Amino acid sequence: MALSLPLMPAGRKAARGRTAMLAPTVAAAGGLAAGVALEYFLDPAAGRRRRHGARDRALSRVRRGERHALVRVRRAEAHATGVARRTLNARRRHAKPVDDVTLAHRVESQLYRRAGVAKGHISVNAEEGVVFLRGMLDREEDIERVATAARAIDGVRDVENLMHSPGTPAPASRPKLQRTSTER
Repeated sequence: MALSLPLMPAGRKAARGRTAMLAPTVAAAGGLAAGVALEYFLDPAAGRRRRHGARDRALSRVRRGERHALVRVRRAEAHATGVARRTLNARRRHAKPVDDVTLAHRVESQLYRRAGVAKGHISVNAEEGVVFLRGMLDREEDIERVATAARAIDGVRDVENLMHSPGTPAPASRPKLQRTSTER
């Protein structure tokens, strides 16, 4: 009776043979590299200087890594603090009442930025939170857009729109008594 061995595919046999042949070569190369490193560091003439230099470089890299890690931690902490503060401040939108001059400047800067109107075309005044817009714009749509943008600004109680198109007369302002009676 003949002894039968399990059949393996030819590819696996060849791969096992290459691996078996490669192992001693890798071991020899590793041994050679270890021997060179030992001779480099244990050299009686310069080995001590080389060991100390290698130790100093390794410790320097460790210290540098610690510093970089601390910087990253501080940045992450500052970012998280900023996000938390922005979140808290976004909830605290209690607009403090501002004086009329500050309100007029705020409306001017935001209108010129948001509504895209040239600075010389609109005059802005404020009285007790009511903003007066005076000037000429070419299109009625622009006049309405500017008035709507002014109403959306924090601190503005009401907008008195006195702007007009070229060739049309400027609208008259309502008396203060009429403005205060309609607001309440």
